[in-house]
Amino acid sequence: MRTLTLTPHTNIHALGSCTITQGNTVVLCTVSLDTLPPWLQGKNRGWLTAEYNMLPSATHTRSKRERTKISGRTQEIQRFISRALRAMLDLSKIPHSLIIDCDVLQADGGTRTASITGSAVALAFALKKLNLSHAQTGLVSAISVGLKDSVLFTDIDYALDSTIDIDMNLCFHHNVITKMVEIQGAAEGALFSQDDLNRMLAAALDASAGIFVMQQSAIEKGLLSVPDTAAKSPL
Repeated sequence: MRTLTLTPHTNIHALGSCTITQGNTVVLCTVSLDTLPPWLQGKNRGWLTAEYNMLPSATHTRSKRERTKISGRTQEIQRFISRALRAMLDLSKIPHSLIIDCDVLQADGGTRTASITGSAVALAFALKKLNLSHAQTGLVSAISVGLKDSVLFTDIDYALDSTIDIDMNLCFHHNVITKMVEIQGAAEGALFSQDDLNRMLAAALDASAGIFVMQQSAIEKGLLSVPDTAAKSPL
């Protein structure tokens, strides 16, 4: 795996925030209050959604801002992140709607998986601030794995991703035991077998165990150093 760091409280105005650096990929994850969607009004149930945005200079060639219509890729990533983070909540215990913003400051592969891992830490801070930690069922993290010429790789960067044979993104829920939330995978340049799938799954599980420990450590340290400007809930 590439070097991973989780830096808490990088946005003093958000309910919870965390900047994740994974290799050369850097994502700022923030949590804010949002309005409940109409179909949940009066249902005694909260909600969570996510927005994903890549800054124009995040890649080696400038990309235009998605001001009016977001791309299909962005929509798919936002849904992946949203589903993943809702898995760490008991929504029946949350009276609010939360929105998570994942802003990619620098991209070198794995932006969607990094967004999930960093946002889970930011969300834990937000729940603590809102006195809703009891609604948290655990933590989620995500990691990419793949095969190139039958060689197994974990945490794939852009250079490798552009030539990979099989590419997968896996999301896990961590608590007493680790369970799978979602698997995204496809044959890019070669077909893969059941044995190949088992190898990739085992590598992802092993990597996720280490990520979970890092998330716990970042949350523990962050709870001991809440900035004054973020100490009070806006509610």
